Amino acid sequence: MDDFETNRRRLAARIAQWTGDTEQHTPAVAGLTLHRHTYAGPPFNCLMEPAIAVPVQGEKQTRLGSEVYSYDKHRFLLTSLDLPVAMQVTQASLDAPFLIAVLRLDSRVISDIVMETGLPLPRERTANGPAMVLGKTTPGLLSALDRLIGLLDEPDLLPVLGPLAQREIFYRLLRSEVGNHLWQMASIADQNQSIARAIDWLKSHFREPLSIVELAARVGMSGSRFHHHFKRLTSMSPLQFQKWLRLTEARRLMLVNGSDASTAAYDVGYESPSQFSREYARQFGEPPRRDMTGRAAPAIAEPATAATSSVR
Repeated sequence: MDDFETNRRRLAARIAQWTGDTEQHTPAVAGLTLHRHTYAGPPFNCLMEPAIAVPVQGEKQTRLGSEVYSYDKHRFLLTSLDLPVAMQVTQASLDAPFLIAVLRLDSRVISDIVMETGLPLPRERTANGPAMVLGKTTPGLLSALDRLIGLLDEPDLLPVLGPLAQREIFYRLLRSEVGNHLWQMASIADQNQSIARAIDWLKSHFREPLSIVELAARVGMSGSRFHHHFKRLTSMSPLQFQKWLRLTEARRLMLVNGSDASTAAYDVGYESPSQFSREYARQFGEPPRRDMTGRAAPAIAEPATAATSSVR
């Protein structure tokens, strides 16, 4: 058995141990979540935070705009901005559940590593596509994740060794083929940082009328440049992004709080329930009332306003 398979099996056993019979375990490690799914389910919408998602068993797909990213034990998914996506486990069973470790990216820690190590700039500093990429899972990355999760068995060591284990993971990513995406997070002058600030503003103010010119000025960009780079990174225009946030939050309000369609529409900033119904049907495939029929549990993990619906 080679190093990759040995490390993969060991990490899979740790994730299975900590998730048990549940779908998610959130340990006492900042930004780390462990997930287990025993069946392939329908896609669900969420706002995916900057993170690395490393499956060790099964397969998953994430759709960003028209692009579909499939990842499994050989490929991890990395995103460097909060992105509106549709996610779906495509391969899982009771005997071989989908198992994945997800670690949120910390731009300040990544910046510190860049400055402390003097890593050379990647040859392709700026990615030309969306702020999402697939990378090759290596034995070293699996081993580093295993060391981090292994510290859960020694909680007294976590405060000191936990941050060191996370730094190793980030350092390995910086040196990998996806390193340019982390460089973008680390560079305070990068245009991606301006888009990240705009997304943060939209998450908190999506109910308000949106002026592209004012939002662009808020993050120090011209209107046309802002629109171009926003769509390049998120696969949506700023207005489409705001609409996605509104519709996703409205759906959550109806599913979780039992709000009717009109109330949910007004709560998220719509002035016309009929417009809300039309746009909702285009987004989710059914008008609000029909979409709610027969649903007993939310399809959205957490409020879009909190932007904490991370990879699962």
